[in-house]
Amino acid sequence: MQRPAALSAVDLLAAYAAGTHSPVDVVADVATVVAAREPTLNALAADDLGAAHDRAAASERRYRDGIPEGPLDGVPVTVKENLGRAGVPMQLGNAGVTPVVPVRSSPVVERLEEAGAIVIGSTTMPDWGMLSSGVSSLHGITRSPWDESLTTGGSSAGAGAAAAAGYGPLHVGTDIGGSIRLPGTWLGLTTLKPSAGRVPLDVPYLGRVAGPITRSADDAALLLSVISRPDARDWTSLPPEALPAAPRPLDPVGLRVGLHLDAGCGLPVEPEVRTAVEEAAAAFADAGAVVTPLEPFMRPSWLDDLDQFWRVRSLSDLDVLDAAARERVLPFIRRWAEAGRGVDGIRVVRDYASIMAVQQATVAATEAYDLVLSPVAPVPAFPAEWPMPWGDGDAAMPHIGFTAPYNLSGQPAGTTNCGFTADGRTIGVQVSGRRFDDVGVLAALAWFEAHRPDTMCPRWPIRS
Repeated sequence: MQRPAALSAVDLLAAYAAGTHSPVDVVADVATVVAAREPTLNALAADDLGAAHDRAAASERRYRDGIPEGPLDGVPVTVKENLGRAGVPMQLGNAGVTPVVPVRSSPVVERLEEAGAIVIGSTTMPDWGMLSSGVSSLHGITRSPWDESLTTGGSSAGAGAAAAAGYGPLHVGTDIGGSIRLPGTWLGLTTLKPSAGRVPLDVPYLGRVAGPITRSADDAALLLSVISRPDARDWTSLPPEALPAAPRPLDPVGLRVGLHLDAGCGLPVEPEVRTAVEEAAAAFADAGAVVTPLEPFMRPSWLDDLDQFWRVRSLSDLDVLDAAARERVLPFIRRWAEAGRGVDGIRVVRDYASIMAVQQATVAATEAYDLVLSPVAPVPAFPAEWPMPWGDGDAAMPHIGFTAPYNLSGQPAGTTNCGFTADGRTIGVQVSGRRFDDVGVLAALAWFEAHRPDTMCPRWPIRS
């Protein structure tokens, strides 16, 4: 029998309604998991378990009275630390910044609280979210629950660790180039980078989204149905749409699926990763989908220009700090951002033109397909101490050739586990869809979870 902390949100809600589990017992069990694992995992930037116990008691009373507060009443959740919570300092994973203390919570947090969810804490991220690992100048190193010597991925590092370790079922990360999906592949999770504008933000930015990090597509759909509700603060939002709280059924027969195994830029795909993704595509083909190769559509120069654009952006953040504060920023990030110092305005405009070219190329290359399957990252999880997949050197961003295009095009893209390396590291498949078809991507993730071989299924490291 699964312990309460290991149950999905869907199962918890059913258990609350039936009276077989109580929010109080569930939060207490989550607290036990956190106490056992947090000293080494380092997933929480702020721990609210004390207040969570009180909120769980109130939720228990509501269920007893037959008046649950909302669709997530009593379900433990976490949010990444860059999603503001009223009264909680926003540290952004960075020892050099002076934290802002929001007077109002971000749209994501307000939607969760309105739905009755119990926020047990904020999760860690690396400095300014500009690393694909859990290395932070403020928090130290966030580690994988599967193997504490390995990375979680990033920048939604703590959210990924919390999801895989059993800090409750629902976690919200953010993603500007892969920061939800990279923890997805390196931790075996089911995640979704939603369509641009699908989930309201109070600080929208080109390519940036917030989305679910979970252990199942059912939970990802439930979470998205809540956090996608409108908020006037996001001037880039899509028109309001009531999304289903569960994935819709999918019949793969005749589905047009592109198999994208060469990004056209960046690191080469390691053989074990390629084989796992091919086997995921074979599951769709065996069920009647028409799977055809998708040729590379990215250019190395475009990825280099995106990296340069981000360096200049982070340099502007670095330069507002005084000299002592700059010294506290992670050295890797300081060096990376300082490389943008000689870039002039004309060069930045050309970088932006490359971003527009990626948008156009991604939509054009994928338009003929209902779905595209690809690796999430070309490599499996790497040592936790490394800031990037190659270590501490400056190699730009050669690992995000499969993920970043969908941030820029605004298309939805999710992940779920599709295999393991010979030494047991998880491998995810990225499932992307047409613009605005978040529901279709979630349906495909749910179908694959239900039909993938048992050898692809994670056995979560949630210790009893």
